[in-house]
Amino acid sequence: MRGNIEERAQALAKYIIEHRATVRAAARAFGVSKSTVHKDLRERLPAINRPLYLQVRPILEANKAERHIRGGMATREKYLRLHR
Repeated sequence: MRGNIEERAQALAKYIIEHRATVRAAARAFGVSKSTVHKDLRERLPAINRPLYLQVRPILEANKAERHIRGGMATREKYLRLHR
């Protein structure tokens, strides 16, 4: 999704809120990098649409807090599939 950066930042935030998606999932859905998603949501969105930023921020923080658990689960699944 190229074009207006402000529109992309708001669309990313709405997507994450609606789907409770991770940054990686949002990046994949919009065809941008994880770095772009972070920059749009953490730096640009507060200046563009503060109320929307305040809605998406708790989801981003929860995902960050849980990422080590998801990583461990993914590794566990990988090794369970390899050893069947």
